[in-house]
Amino acid sequence: MFRPGSCFRSTLDIPGFVPFKSWIMKELLRTTDPTKIALATLLLEGEGIPAFPMDVHMSVLEGSLGILPRRLMVRDEDLFMARAILAENGIAGEE
Repeated sequence: MFRPGSCFRSTLDIPGFVPFKSWIMKELLRTTDPTKIALATLLLEGEGIPAFPMDVHMSVLEGSLGILPRRLMVRDEDLFMARAILAENGIAGEE
């Protein structure tokens, strides 16, 4: 518990803190099409599944050519449901 005057607060005392074990992320989608990433993120968050797009700012390094694929990550326990949601909406990553 946080005590006045203390400079340290345990993360377990923070309301809504999720233990580290449930932060394991899995790759759901890999594509060079930024619109697929945006649409998939919107669909998943609408269903209550948090999604984290990765490699979005790689276009700075590649020169905005769209060569490097972007990835969409979800929590391990949400992976099955997230795949089902994307399949329902006809979104598939590049092979």
